[in-house]
Amino acid sequence: MKKVLWLVAGLLMTAGSSAQKDAFAEKLFENYSDFKEESITKRRIKHENVLALLEDLESDKDLQIQKVGESIERRSLHLISLGSGDTDVFLWSQMHGDESTATMAIFDILNFFNSDEFQSEKEEILKNLRIHFLPMLNPDGAEKFTRRNALGIDVNRDALRLQSPEAKTLKRIRDSLDADFGFNLHDQSKYYNAERTEKPATISFLAPAYNYEKEINEVRGNAMKVIVKMNEVLQQFAPGQVGRYNDDFEPRAFGDNIQRWGTSTILIESGGYPEDPEKQEIRKLNFVSILSALKAIASESYKAEDISAYENIPNNDRMLFDLKLKGLTYELNGKPYVLDLGVNRSENDLEGNSEFYYSGRIVDQGDLSTSYGYKQIDASGMSLEYGKIYANKINSENELQQLDAGKLLQQGYAYVKVEASMLDNKYSNFPLNLVSEDFEVNKGLQPGKDANFFLYENGEVEYAVINGFLVDPNKAESQIRNTLIYK
Repeated sequence: MKKVLWLVAGLLMTAGSSAQKDAFAEKLFENYSDFKEESITKRRIKHENVLALLEDLESDKDLQIQKVGESIERRSLHLISLGSGDTDVFLWSQMHGDESTATMAIFDILNFFNSDEFQSEKEEILKNLRIHFLPMLNPDGAEKFTRRNALGIDVNRDALRLQSPEAKTLKRIRDSLDADFGFNLHDQSKYYNAERTEKPATISFLAPAYNYEKEINEVRGNAMKVIVKMNEVLQQFAPGQVGRYNDDFEPRAFGDNIQRWGTSTILIESGGYPEDPEKQEIRKLNFVSILSALKAIASESYKAEDISAYENIPNNDRMLFDLKLKGLTYELNGKPYVLDLGVNRSENDLEGNSEFYYSGRIVDQGDLSTSYGYKQIDASGMSLEYGKIYANKINSENELQQLDAGKLLQQGYAYVKVEASMLDNKYSNFPLNLVSEDFEVNKGLQPGKDANFFLYENGEVEYAVINGFLVDPNKAESQIRNTLIYK
């Protein structure tokens, strides 16, 4: 069997011994479980989850919690403040409703400050800083787990017109605080990689430009220095997995304008990490890097960082697939061709927008030699064949479970005909797709087609690709999260 290259969780390791280690960050990383807010472990969090956490925090006498606004649909916006220092730091999250990684990390950070650990470090931070968190700026978008707000606009493009109440609140809080530092906390696609490498851009940074010329004044320079420090920290735990976001000036965006208004602004984008669909590892990296940044600001140690190191952070690139197959043989009109395939799995929200299922599709094919995959195989010498439909109709769930899925996959079956009442759901947990009696396999390899096919070598099934998941037929149930139902 050809070797499968996996970008697995083992990427999260200590960097080379030549890198200077940050002891505070290392201890935070090792003890993260002491601070993780266990009531939220999935990205699709709602306003009610935030309210419950705020209610729990109300007993903490060191925190000040105040309602500072409302969304279009009248969901409350809250600011959490702590510390007594002269330097104001403002962190806001979930401006886009489906970007919640840092929202989870904020509550981990609040647990850190409410703990009995790290007393000397906390004393230094809180004595020198006044820290303010706005943990869910777009609760209406969060309710539907969608980017835009109830008006259908991108709040991050409303810094000039200020049409939405969410944007007005963000502007008013920034102005009232006249914050020295701002952290603009987002998520980006998991398909971004650190430029010209196979490693995902797990965290990406940007010190936004404040004009078209992309000039660097003291305000923007300080943001760059903080980013340099955060990158140094992250290299200890996710070496090579940090990217730098494009800094073209966007005059409507909040990050660019807040930089222009005099707040040193750090954009953090949480991207992808292998086998981490709910971004819990990335949440941990947010926790460590943000606290490390707060400590650097409190001690003013960031001032010693070299701005030129900011430019050495690799650019973001978007050259990752969930699955990349290299050099497979595909026959068309009697002629063999050699193709690479790129396959991605999209998330489809279920009713209530709290859970999802996957649908896997071919998104690119041809020469993909400049691309990478979270999973990738050298398929040279293998031929692609479409999945077959199992001939016997299945009439009940019990009858379906009696089938030997592994054996069917070894024989090249990707679909099972089932009784009509079994087609009411959108997905199935059985390792083969469920189809209606009149279903026909849509043959023809094109981007956009569902990813259900087999790789043969020497006449035998070497791999199955079912709903975009690469499958060893002997381990199908553990390797496929869900299949699809075709009516």
